[in-house]
Amino acid sequence: MKKLELREMVLCALFIALITVGTFIRIPVGTDVYTLQFLFTLLAGLMLGARLGAVAVIAYILLGLLGVPVFAAGGGPGYVLQPTFGYLLGFVLQAWFCGKYARRLRTISFRSLLAVNAGGMAIVYILGIGWFYLVSNYVLQAPIAFWAAIFYCGILQAGPDFLLCMAAAGLALRCYKAGLWLAMPTAAGRKQVEVKEG
Repeated sequence: MKKLELREMVLCALFIALITVGTFIRIPVGTDVYTLQFLFTLLAGLMLGARLGAVAVIAYILLGLLGVPVFAAGGGPGYVLQPTFGYLLGFVLQAWFCGKYARRLRTISFRSLLAVNAGGMAIVYILGIGWFYLVSNYVLQAPIAFWAAIFYCGILQAGPDFLLCMAAAGLALRCYKAGLWLAMPTAAGRKQVEVKEG
């Protein structure tokens, strides 16, 4: 396996810290509370690339499973039985997906990065809702209908999460133009950077 360079290690550690801090930044929206964890897992993939973005999220999850209270409801190995643990697994694939496909874009723009983030969001929702449904019904014996899980865990959350996708696209584009991404796309791709409205 390729050894990590100092810059890669520093940025990985930074994103582990940001994801942790983001978990505890709580933003009330109506009767719900949202965190910035989702924002930083998106940025981890976009800025670090597929492999290191996923590594940063995996390291965060391992810290929590080892007992460090970095999750919203604490930590420890028993957290895998939490109905929301599927979202954490989804963050790993989301970071990988966003890192991989952001580097395949022919044009790095707000709109193209937002499309990549929307794909990452869909991955998190599929794994998160599926895990929530299975654990609630077959482990915790707290039955919930599948369509109810989609409504409460997906549809109601989609608006605020899409706003975070937009924020991540804007921040990632600024970082790209500043040369802060790891494993930057080809020179041809860099010449096509632009910001598109809407």
